[in-house]
Amino acid sequence: MSLLRRLLPRTYMARRNLLRAKARSGLAVVTIVIGVVAIGGLGSFGVAFQSAQMDAIGDFGNEVLISPGEDNGPLLDERDRRNVERIAGDNEIIPLLVAQWQLESAGETVTVRGVGEPQLLYDISEGSVPDNWRSGVLVGSEFAEEHEINPGQSIRLDGRTYRVHAVLEEEGQTSVANPNQAVVVPPSGIDVSGYHNLLLMAENPSEASALADEVRSNLNEREKRVEVVDFSQFAEQFDRAFQQIRLFLLGVGGISLLVAGISIANVMLMSAIERREEIGVLRAVGYQRIDVLGIMLTEAMLLGVIGALVGVALSLLATMGINSLLLDGPFAFQPATVTYLILAFAFGVGASVVAGLYPAWKASRKRPVEALRG
Repeated sequence: MSLLRRLLPRTYMARRNLLRAKARSGLAVVTIVIGVVAIGGLGSFGVAFQSAQMDAIGDFGNEVLISPGEDNGPLLDERDRRNVERIAGDNEIIPLLVAQWQLESAGETVTVRGVGEPQLLYDISEGSVPDNWRSGVLVGSEFAEEHEINPGQSIRLDGRTYRVHAVLEEEGQTSVANPNQAVVVPPSGIDVSGYHNLLLMAENPSEASALADEVRSNLNEREKRVEVVDFSQFAEQFDRAFQQIRLFLLGVGGISLLVAGISIANVMLMSAIERREEIGVLRAVGYQRIDVLGIMLTEAMLLGVIGALVGVALSLLATMGINSLLLDGPFAFQPATVTYLILAFAFGVGASVVAGLYPAWKASRKRPVEALRG
């Protein structure tokens, strides 16, 4: 303490003054903690909730689904595919087929999807997709778990035996060709002359929207050959909804910090009133107004720093609990989570200093004689 007194006299005096009113200082710190936890914890919850929901929904904003139109047959033909490829340029086009086959081991009908280049559409959980994939199947995660199937095993579908090359990662519910409870085969494995759908994979939602408009205008000029579903609008709506949720949560945290600021201002005003004579003595022995102002602001800053540190620590623990419930584990932190914790700390300290400005200014403006007389 003697070292602190010599090197940082204002901090030493501010610390001493706060310890003289432990109960009042403690209550002020508690209000700061509540405000910081409200911003950090609620902000982190919003981030984790959005991440969990987007994982469940799937990353579909950059996809355009093209299906046969009312003036076309039940399938898209090669001419339709070439036209879409011309418009898509360097973007990937994935042909999609679907059928219902009998799984003989279970005596049930399963959905079979014919997908060209499945590695572009799905993630692999176990096994691998052969480079020249013309035979065998891939199975969805739920299908594999339900029927206890692993890569390397064989299954019989519609009287034919197929080798399982890989088990696919679980996909969101909005996945266009959801594989979770399905079997995926090469398009040639489904005997039809055409395609049920074409999936255009754009670089981003805005490009997907532009390509969708171009496909509509080029292929439906004289007759409605295709139906085009542009998912970018849905993705933008989800983003706006989640942003509004996070803003609401931050607003709740901001109200908590406003209450904390009022509490800090009250503590500092009461401290200035109770210590008028002490402030007068300091001014009489040579302390300037800036010195008194510095001591009072340091007190407010100390309250803010202590409250913010405790609040961030509690927010971190709360975030770990939220991550355990909504994401893959307690340490599945999102980049935005760190931003919210930093903002919560900064707002906690900033609110305390701002709240202490008027009481500190009021105390520093007292003349020595007036302060001693008070």
